[in-house]
Formats: sequence, structure tokens, C-alpha cells
Amino acid sequence: MLDKPLISPFFDLAASAAKAAVFSVGELNRAVRGALEAQFPLLWVAGEISSLTRAASGHVYFTLKDAEAQARCVLWRNKAQLVGFRPENGQKVRARVLVTLYEARGDYQLTVESLRLDGQGALFERFLELKTRLEAEGLFAAGQKRPLPAFARRIAIVSSPQAAALQDVLATFARRAPHVRLTLFPTPVQGEGAGREIARALTAAAASDHDAILLCRGGGGMEDLWAFNEEVLARAIRASRLPVVSGVGHETDFSIADFAADLRAPTPTAAAELICPARQDLLERLNALRRRLTQGGENRLRGWAQRLDYLAARLPSPARQLTLRRENLSALVLRLQRAARQGAAQKRGVLREIALLLERQRPRLDTRTETLSRLRQRLQQATVLFLRRQQQQLAQLGQGLRQLDPQAVLARGYAIVTRADGHLLRDAAATFPGDALRLALARGSVTALVLEKTCAISADTGYSTSQTNT
Repeated sequence: MLDKPLISPFFDLAASAAKAAVFSVGELNRAVRGALEAQFPLLWVAGEISSLTRAASGHVYFTLKDAEAQARCVLWRNKAQLVGFRPENGQKVRARVLVTLYEARGDYQLTVESLRLDGQGALFERFLELKTRLEAEGLFAAGQKRPLPAFARRIAIVSSPQAAALQDVLATFARRAPHVRLTLFPTPVQGEGAGREIARALTAAAASDHDAILLCRGGGGMEDLWAFNEEVLARAIRASRLPVVSGVGHETDFSIADFAADLRAPTPTAAAELICPARQDLLERLNALRRRLTQGGENRLRGWAQRLDYLAARLPSPARQLTLRRENLSALVLRLQRAARQGAAQKRGVLREIALLLERQRPRLDTRTETLSRLRQRLQQATVLFLRRQQQQLAQLGQGLRQLDPQAVLARGYAIVTRADGHLLRDAAATFPGDALRLALARGSVTALVLEKTCAISADTGYSTSQTNT
């Protein structure tokens, strides 16, 4: 129930109108919009989608109708990204809306905040919560997806033996790939505890010696397919060592198992077609490869044959080759003989030149003997002359030395005077009365006592001289 009667905002508007002369259209629409948004809080509205349009901006426009009336709705892009399904015409939904007015056109409309498929709101909320949590864990990451085998020979099928979809899958394999060995791992696919049973059967299939696992079930409502939305099954799919193909429901049905599987097929029959190529397709591909191989081999042989013909045309006969080789060998022998003869002649000429050189350089003994005698005589004469000159120079040096001999000076009446300490006395000024002096003569020596000294200056040298009486 609403807190206020619907007419109260319009009474306020009328009261305002009494005070104002005239309302503009924009003022009126803004007032009506404010009255609607104030009067109606967020509320849920149930109806059927029709006239749905998706704008390039991502916004979704549609009409929500029932047997009695219809209302225009807008689902903004940021809200549309949070809806867990794709809205389509004819779907019965529940929309949480804000009642408002589009001022530019004066149209009454509903702004949609969230959208649910009617009759399964609680289940859908659980589906979205589990999908968001597992996706945040990285359970659906593309990098974790396992590749399917190129040529599967053994397929494990996890399904109910009573499922009609199983018969479609078996018929598809019998028609497309009768060579594939199929093994059924039976399990209930609906009802209480079905999710755990499916996970147990899938784990057993993953431990077998198969190449891939096909998880299949026919279409139905969300309640019918809920076993494939349980967390235990999603984790069992990701823990499997074999790749898993999910063929659950119709093309518009999505389950948690679809997101966790390595490949999602729109239908069980499509899953059987995706998990392994058709035998006829393989045969056609094999025939095409055989034709390519045959054609390639023929082209290769044809090319080799042309190459062989080309080489054969360039290759002369063996007899011709031997004749050419013999002629070439004979020419080489002649050249070798000619070169040997020329080489020997050159070597003989060189030997003759060397012999002449040796002959010119050979010493003549008679000439060498006379030369040696003359040289010996000249050496003796030079030696006598040299010795004579050396004796004369030695005599001159001896005469000079004798003139410089102190003994010769002393013999002429000079004496060498030294003080008592042995120092040679040259100047009388260096003596004092009473000093004892030693006089060395030509023959012997005497000791004298200084009684008096006389110093004089030499006129020619400027130095003082002394006269000492002893």
C-alpha cells in the first residue's frame, strides 16, 4: 500500500498554479516527474517483454505489458551488463523499476534497475551469486581450458540412461563416427542430490582410459537443470584430467557447468558433433591429402625427370670423355718433358757461370808468396823504425823527468822546509819565533829554530814575502 493518496501531489501542483500565472511545458513535466518519483519508491512490476530495441550505446528499450495495459521501460547500459540473461521479446519477467517521466516528450516510463525471469527469481539469484564467486576465483578462465583431442577414439558420456538427449547423442555418433568407442557413466540428471551424483560419475570417467568426456542432458526450465548449476559439479569438471564438453539444455540455456567446461555446445547433439570430427569428413580429408600427396609425388618425379634429361644432354659419352682425358694427359706429358729439358739447360748454364766465378776467385800461390815476402820485409822495417822512435821519445821524457826531480833541485842548493807537524812551509808569515822547522837538503836534513821573521811585499806580484832568521 502507498503511504499517501496518489492525488496529493497534484493538489500541491494546483496550489502552486494558483500562485503562478502560467506554467511552461518544461515546468509542468518537471513537476509531474518530481511528483511521480516522490510518490512511487522502487517497486517490482511483472509483465511480458515486447517491442524490445537495443541501442548502439548499449541501452535497452522495451515495453512491459500484461492483459490489461502496457508501460514503456528503459534499461540503461550499466544496469543491462548486470542482468544474467539476454532479454528477448516474449519473456515473462519481474522488473525492479523507478516510476518517472521523460520530460523531453512527456512520456511516462519505468527506469529498470534489475531484471529477473518470472517464476525463478530465487534460483536465478543463486545462479548469479555462484557464477560471480567462481568466476572471481578464476575457475572459468580461458587459460585453464584444456584442448580437445584431434582424433578422439574413446568418449566417456556422463548422462542418464533414460535421457532422450542420450539417444540423440548415440544416434549422432552412429551416423558420424561409428569408429568411436562410447562408454556411458550413468547418473541421475535431475532431482535432489543429482549434482553430487553427476560430479561422482564425471570423476570416475576422468579416471578411466578415455580421450574426452561428454556431459549431456536435454532442455528444461531452470529448476530442471539446476543440478548442473551446483558448485560441486563445477569443481569436479575443473579437477578432471580429461577435457569436458558440456551439452546441457537448449541453445538459450546456460548453466554453471557450461562455464566450467572446456567447451560449451548449444545442444547435446552439437556436443557430439564438436567432440570428434565426422568419419566421412575424415575420409574426405584423407582422400584430399592422398590426392595432394600423389600429385606432389608426380610433380616431383616429373621435375626430376626433366632435370635428368637436362643433365644427360650436358653429359658427353664416356668414350669421348676418355679420349679427351688421354689427349689432355699427352699434352701435359709433352709440357712436362719440355719444361724438364729447359730447366736442365738453365741449371747447366748457371753451373758454368759459377765455375767461371770460382775460377776467377781461386788464389795464385806464386803471386801470393812474393806478396807475403814483401809484406814481411815491410813489417820488419816498420817495426825497427817504430821502436827507434819510441826509444827517442822515452829518452826525451826521461830527460824532462830528471829536470823535475826534487833531488836535482836540492842538489843546486835548495832545501824543503816543513814544520814540526809535517806540513810544507811556503810563507814566513806562517811561522813564529821559537817554532822548530825541519830542512831537507840534497844529502840529509837539519832541524832549525825560528828566531826572527821578516815579511815583505813583492812589487811584481802584490803578495807579501817574509824573511826569517833561523
